[in-house]
Amino acid sequence: MPALNRDGLKIIQLDVKDVRFPTSLGSHGSDALHTDPNYSCAYVTITTENGKQGFGLTFTCGRGTEIIVLTIRALKRFVLGKNAADIFTDFASFWRAITNDSQMRWIGPEKGVIHLAVAAILNALWDLWARIENKPLWRLLVDMEPEELVSTIDFRYITDVVTKTEAVQLLKAKKSGKNERVKYLNDNGYPAYTTQVGWMGYSDELVKTLCHKYLNLGFTHFKVKVGVNFEDDYRRCSAVRNHIGNDKVLMIDANQAWSVNEAIEWVKKLAPLKPLWIEEPTSPDDVLGHATISKALRPYGIGVATGEMCANRVMFKQFLQSGGMQYCQIDSARIGSVNEILSVYIMAEKLKVKVCPHAGGIGLCEMVQHLQFWDYASLSGTMEGRLIEYVDQQHEHFVDPCIVENARYLAPKIPGYSTEFLPGTLEKYAYPNGSEWQRMFKEGIFPPPDEAELVN
Repeated sequence: MPALNRDGLKIIQLDVKDVRFPTSLGSHGSDALHTDPNYSCAYVTITTENGKQGFGLTFTCGRGTEIIVLTIRALKRFVLGKNAADIFTDFASFWRAITNDSQMRWIGPEKGVIHLAVAAILNALWDLWARIENKPLWRLLVDMEPEELVSTIDFRYITDVVTKTEAVQLLKAKKSGKNERVKYLNDNGYPAYTTQVGWMGYSDELVKTLCHKYLNLGFTHFKVKVGVNFEDDYRRCSAVRNHIGNDKVLMIDANQAWSVNEAIEWVKKLAPLKPLWIEEPTSPDDVLGHATISKALRPYGIGVATGEMCANRVMFKQFLQSGGMQYCQIDSARIGSVNEILSVYIMAEKLKVKVCPHAGGIGLCEMVQHLQFWDYASLSGTMEGRLIEYVDQQHEHFVDPCIVENARYLAPKIPGYSTEFLPGTLEKYAYPNGSEWQRMFKEGIFPPPDEAELVN
C-alpha cells in the first residue's frame, strides 16, 4: 500500500472508559467458573490532530475493569504525541516498545492486566489505521503485501517455529486465488456456531426454546457449558443433543474447571453424546496437561480447543507444538491485538492446526470476524473445520455490529475494526456514572461501587 500522509496524524488524545452491562441478571455468559459475569470492557478512543479517531476495547467480566482502565492511563505516554503514520510504518517496533518498557514489563511481561490494556490501545490503533485507509480491517490486512503484513509482527521468541521469511513465503503461497476467495467472502460470508443455547445458568425450558430458535436460523453447531456436576452436564448435553438431532454438531466447554485426569474421565463419560471438542478442560497455562488430554481423547474422536485465556504468542507456540490443541481459539483482546494474533495464525498454518476464534464477549464477535476473513483470503485459504463463535448479545450497542444470517457472518463493509460504540451506550452503561447504572444502584439491583472502583 502507498505510504500514509503524515499531516494531521499526530495523536493528541487517548481516552478510556469503564463500560459494563448487567448480564448477570439473566445468567448470560455463565459457565463453570464465571458464574455471574457482567459483560464489560475497557473502551479506548484515540484522536489525531486532524480529528481522525480509532476505537478499541478489551473484554472483561465486570469487577476488575477499573484496574485495566488505570493501566491504560499509565500506558498513554507511549502513544500521545506520536504520529500514527510513523507507528504504522514500523508497527512491530512500536509493539515491542509498548509491551516491553524496561519498568512496566515487570508487571507482565506480555500477559495479564497489562497485556489486556495493551490490546485495547492497539485495537484502537488498528481501527484508526483502517479508517484512515477507508477500509474494513479485514480488507486492510488482505490488501497488504506479504512483506508489509509481516512487518507488523514481533517475531521474538517464535523463530524456532516460524521466521519472517517463512511467514512471507506462507502468504505468497496463497496469493493465487485470493481475489476469488475475497469475492466468496463478500457473497457468502463465513460459517458460525452458537454458544447462546448453552449457558450454565439457563433453565431447561429456555435451552429448548433457544435450540429451536437457532436451528431455525440455520445453525448446525451448538456449544454447551459443562464442568460443575456430571449428572447435570449429561442431562443438559443430552437435552441439547435431542433438540438439535444427531446430524448436528455438539461442542462442550469446561472453562478450566478440571484437573487433567478429571477432565479425561469426565469427557470420556460424555463421549456417547459425540462432542466435537472439549474446550478449556483444565488450566489455560497447562500446555502438557492439554497434550495429555488430547492424546487420551483422540480414540474417542474428541479434540481439544483452547486459547481464549492463552496469555501470548509464546504460550500459543507451545500449545501448537505439543499437540495440546486441535482447535486454536485466538481472542481479539486477550493477547497483544492484531500484531500478535497474526503471528498465532501463521504458526497455526505452518503446524496445520485449525483456528476457530473465541468470541461472544463485548465486541469480540465484531473483531474476530475480521481476523478469520483475512485468514481465509490470505493465509489458510480454507474454511474446512473452521468456525467463528457467535453469541447474540450486546451487538445493538455498536455503530457497525456484526451481521449473522443463515448461521454465517456477513463480510464487514464499513471502514474500521467494528469497535465503535453508539454514543447512547456510553451515556447509559459507562461505570459507575452511566444512567442505567445509577438507576440500578438507586433501585437496589446492584450495590454501589466501592472506593477502589471509582476511577472514572
